[in-house]
Amino acid sequence: MNRATALRGTVAFAILTCLYVQAGAAEIKIISGPATSGVLAAIAQQFERETGHKFVSKGGVTGVLKQLIESGEEFDLALIPGPLMDEFAKQGKFAADTRVQLARVGMGVGVRAGSPKLDISSAEKFKTALLSAKSITFVPTGETGAHLTSVFSRLGITEQMQAKSKLQQTAPASIRLVADGEADLVFLLSTVLAGGKGIEFAGLFPPDLQNFVVINAAVSATAVSDPSRLRLYRLGGEGRIG
Repeated sequence: MNRATALRGTVAFAILTCLYVQAGAAEIKIISGPATSGVLAAIAQQFERETGHKFVSKGGVTGVLKQLIESGEEFDLALIPGPLMDEFAKQGKFAADTRVQLARVGMGVGVRAGSPKLDISSAEKFKTALLSAKSITFVPTGETGAHLTSVFSRLGITEQMQAKSKLQQTAPASIRLVADGEADLVFLLSTVLAGGKGIEFAGLFPPDLQNFVVINAAVSATAVSDPSRLRLYRLGGEGRIG
């Protein structure tokens, strides 16, 4: 079983076993980031066919997820990075004892489909690839973008990279820039790059520059407190990508 399949099975198991809708068809409102959007899309039809219930997903990069929850957006289940869940768990946004780690996702690099193979296997080769690129793109409010700026600083190339960075607000926008040839490299979570159209996954950040994002799932405190909506039964399982 490949890693993408393993993660898909993990998320399907977690959702299908943790939520029970008491009566009738219902919409299960999910807040999630790009790391799990492809997985949710892959299992949505099966879930609806087997249960009669639908997923309704909303989200984006970490900054967007934070804004949604802070604004009081109604949701039943959240699939978000661990640190963000830590923050909102302290505010009582999630039901006690429903939190679980779903996946550990690595950060990676994407290139335009058909591009020559890129060697980013070491920090030095990663630096060379960055400096050789005419332009790059990433989402500064996302987990990968935030980490990437610290990598620039560590490698001593902040000024050079600022001059060639084309910042975007969403992962799809960044992917389109590379697919259209307007940027050479895109930096996103590996799960997002794997599903990008018009690009190819060049590889993960080298080990000494990598920063894994642990995706957590938890049921909202509101959903559990309202018996007409959702009741928590069981949440478990763990997966890894990258």
